[in-house]
Amino acid sequence: MTFRPLAGLRVLDLTSVVVGPVCTGRLAQYGAEVIKLESPEGDLMRGLGGISPTGEHSGTYLHLNRGKRNICCDLKNAASLRLIDKLVERSDVIVANMRPQALARLGLDADSIRSRWPGKIYCLISGYGTDGPYAGDPTYDSVVQAVSGITGLTLARDGRPAYVPMLICDHVVGEITAGAILAAVLQQRTSGEGASIEVPMFETMAAFVLQEHLAQQSFVPPVGPPGDRRLLSPHNKPVETADGWISFTINTDKQVKAFLRAVGRDDLLDDPRFASVATRAMNVDSWFAIRGAPLTSKSTTEWLDIFQRADIASKPCHTLETIVDDPHLNAVSFFVPDDHPTEGATIAMRSAFRVDGAPLDLQSFAQPKGWETKAILADLGYGEREIDELIQGKAVVAV
Repeated sequence: MTFRPLAGLRVLDLTSVVVGPVCTGRLAQYGAEVIKLESPEGDLMRGLGGISPTGEHSGTYLHLNRGKRNICCDLKNAASLRLIDKLVERSDVIVANMRPQALARLGLDADSIRSRWPGKIYCLISGYGTDGPYAGDPTYDSVVQAVSGITGLTLARDGRPAYVPMLICDHVVGEITAGAILAAVLQQRTSGEGASIEVPMFETMAAFVLQEHLAQQSFVPPVGPPGDRRLLSPHNKPVETADGWISFTINTDKQVKAFLRAVGRDDLLDDPRFASVATRAMNVDSWFAIRGAPLTSKSTTEWLDIFQRADIASKPCHTLETIVDDPHLNAVSFFVPDDHPTEGATIAMRSAFRVDGAPLDLQSFAQPKGWETKAILADLGYGEREIDELIQGKAVVAV
């Protein structure tokens, strides 16, 4: 369906890799006109995100950059900087995730832009903000996972730190940033006021982790050690069945009794250690050892049937190979066949949410470098001769 609440909003996308493209991709999905500016070398994620037929559009790049117009400019070229100035002037929102020092050298930092156009919304996504001892340090998702305490969670549970094997910090911070920009857009549209937004990944993810795991240290004085003991239990993992793995969660007293009956532990129904939420919290280790015990007497399918009849939240543990065949995802047409002008047949994913009962329209393909360079320059008022001169002078790259 057509759902474009941000129609008419122009966003200049000075981001790359994952965290920034997640943010601007969400704005594009809501109808904003997003112009993605790339260097001649291209976004690192074009190749870093995996193998592709041409080597120019990894699967990750394709999924994160749908619905954006692409212009390719050399930021080291003076003529290119002049046209970027025009792009800034015509944009309502500027989003960047370059290091602050580099942006300042190019005159593309918040102070430089908003001193000229105070009504603009400028958003900087950085590793550590612009003050404090880490300010300006380079970072990537795995480094933020470590410094924000995510790897410390697996250290506390398993005895050694480990990364979450996906770019969890980039995705979380990108979505939070999109929400902050939406709030600023609302202010801009109601009052005409701009805003300078700064989203540091470290603080954002530290808050994300500590909302749950500051826990007993949220009080003065602390009433216990940090960490949610349930989530940090070594038994809080998928459970092995006769032919695979299953995931389930039981929290309420009613669910606990249904689970004990389902797995044949009627002997524990009246055990005072597990009779209530409070007593189970006091006996976390014993309780999670019971609910995490192997269920190898039956297959995953058999246990899913048993748990469904007992109204226990449960599902199979998909692998990366099996999730694409999930019956629910296929029934709701989550995966969508699509064609790309250089990569050929691809698989896209529709919007996960619905508006008025329907998913959003599939956005246009992620564009090759410089796909709309000429069209965007024409929109800025450049004539054909000027565009040719910019191309020949290597200020821009055009397909």
